[in-house]
Amino acid sequence: PKEESDPIECFKIRSIDYRMIWSSLCTVVVQCSDKGVNTVPYGIPYNARYILLMNNHINSIQLDLFNDYTSMEFLVLSNNQLTDGAIEGAFEGIPALKRLYLDKNLLKSVPNDLPVSLEELRLDNNRVRQFRGGAFNGKSGLLVLDLSANRLTNIGLLRDSLLNATHLESLNLEGNRLKQVPRHLPPSLKTLNLQGNLISSIKKATFSSLKNLEHLGLARNKIFKVAPGAFRTLSVLHQLDMSHNTLRQVPRQLPQGLHSVALTHNKIQSVPRDAFCWGNKSLSGLVQVQLEHNLIDLGKLDAQAFRCLRGFQVKLNNNIYCV
Repeated sequence: PKEESDPIECFKIRSIDYRMIWSSLCTVVVQCSDKGVNTVPYGIPYNARYILLMNNHINSIQLDLFNDYTSMEFLVLSNNQLTDGAIEGAFEGIPALKRLYLDKNLLKSVPNDLPVSLEELRLDNNRVRQFRGGAFNGKSGLLVLDLSANRLTNIGLLRDSLLNATHLESLNLEGNRLKQVPRHLPPSLKTLNLQGNLISSIKKATFSSLKNLEHLGLARNKIFKVAPGAFRTLSVLHQLDMSHNTLRQVPRQLPQGLHSVALTHNKIQSVPRDAFCWGNKSLSGLVQVQLEHNLIDLGKLDAQAFRCLRGFQVKLNNNIYCV
């Protein structure tokens, strides 16, 4: 008999008849990826816990098809041809589903009929423009949401879109069309990725409610202005990436708990004295400060701006050197 981790392979019996190799009841992984099918194959065992259907041509899922799969925890439908109408009502009846991968499909909105058991949802590389309010009604168990590489704007991301995602820890919005940091994000967030958008400025209260944020990605935007102290309330922030923007100076009053900050490829000319060193703390926790590829004149750099830093953690390559 196969071990529990061995996948049941999907194979072609006849040109239009796809079935599963049945094994012992302990088998829980079904591998039907890269088979060229346009529907979910017939005969998947009801005890399957992991069903892998990526890289096919699936364009519809029969309503209630998965309702009998009471043990299924992980469903992968990545890289198919699913539209909003094709998946309507397809997943809400799966009681144990924890991870659902719908990336690289043709979806234009976030589904609003997902199971309450869901912990991870991947919707990256779709055509999502609309994140309807109440999409996560009752889904407070959601921990990870990936919406990167879509077409979301601030108008499409509604005030109550994430209202009930009260345990969400990781939100990926990289590569969308956001012009501002979205408001009303869950305070539970630990990782927020906003890289590759159209954000131009950071207001003082932008992140004031995100007290648990540890990793913040703002690289490859159009940020030229950051209000003084915009990040200071992020007391547990460890990593900040603001590379590839158009900043003229290092943001003031950066969080004192930061471990690394990336500010490369900006237009930074000055480093304020209270950028890294402010308040009553005499020694910073920073271990890496990346300031390469800016316009800093090292001959005019105020050494006091780095007075609380230890060692040689400041990188200043490819700036203006005083001759």
